[in-house]
Amino acid sequence: MAKIVSFTPRVEASTGELPAHEVVYRQMRELILFGELAPGQPVTIQGICDELTVGMTPVREAIRRLCAEGALAFQGNRRVVVPELTVENVNELIFARQAIEPQLVLRATERATDAELEALAEIDAALDEAIERGDLRNYLEQNYRFHAYLYAMAGAPILAALADGLWLRFGPSLRVVCGRLGTRNLPDQHHEALDAMRGGDAQAAAKAMREDVIQGMEQVRRALAEDVSN
Repeated sequence: MAKIVSFTPRVEASTGELPAHEVVYRQMRELILFGELAPGQPVTIQGICDELTVGMTPVREAIRRLCAEGALAFQGNRRVVVPELTVENVNELIFARQAIEPQLVLRATERATDAELEALAEIDAALDEAIERGDLRNYLEQNYRFHAYLYAMAGAPILAALADGLWLRFGPSLRVVCGRLGTRNLPDQHHEALDAMRGGDAQAAAKAMREDVIQGMEQVRRALAEDVSN
């Protein structure tokens, strides 16, 4: 069965399972990925130390890594912030995601086992439940898990890493947009993709995922364009 290699739920450094710097990196990555650090928000070493109750050294290392990945950005006077997306940025993200993710779904459909499809359906059921409850944080997490599991199923680590890295770019803005719209007004083509995958129709599954990507990112683009015009 495919492993969700990129999804990193919170873990405590005291478990000893991972080095402290890796634990802090994963915790900070989640804060960005699910929009708990907002676009434009300053990120300070002391602030993260207080938030995660950890030391400065692993926080510095995590900030360095996340800046290298484009999830954080250095500004003047060594200031670090969560980048704010522009409409042009979103145009690039739409281009990249609709090029990469349908290809991953094609590959995943061709390789999928019954057990993997069942696991994917369970994630989607949790996503539906979050939508019904209006649970924005859980919606964002389950939506990401669905895509990440598909990436892992594809057996294409280079493409999967590229797709996963894009989530760090738009995660904070997605949180803002979803918060405005409410979970019931968000696009979801996952059922269509799953049905096509169960039937072995890789092209239909890829088409559904492409539509899912475009609809979601278009909402982000429209929201940013409205902010600029106001």
